[in-house]
Amino acid sequence: MLRRPTRLLALGGLLLAGFLYWQPLRSYVDAREVLAEREAEVAGLREEKRRLERRLRSVDRGETLIAEARRLGLVKPGERLVIVRGIDAWREQQAADR
Repeated sequence: MLRRPTRLLALGGLLLAGFLYWQPLRSYVDAREVLAEREAEVAGLREEKRRLERRLRSVDRGETLIAEARRLGLVKPGERLVIVRGIDAWREQQAADR
């Protein structure tokens, strides 16, 4: 008879220990997942930084800087921005006329 309550008490103790370890263990696993996501994000940002630094080194020359500014739609002081549409259709028409 004494063995049965002892077994129940031991089983209860194991269940209590498992319950008490469950939350910290789950938090640890969640933290590892978040850390893996952040490490992947950092790796992506490092690659983007390297790409941007290479681009910056190539833009150090004046003509490249001017071309990039033109691509962004910037104009020099005193200039007027003119947007022409339909150039591809015009070129096709010119090629067909020849």
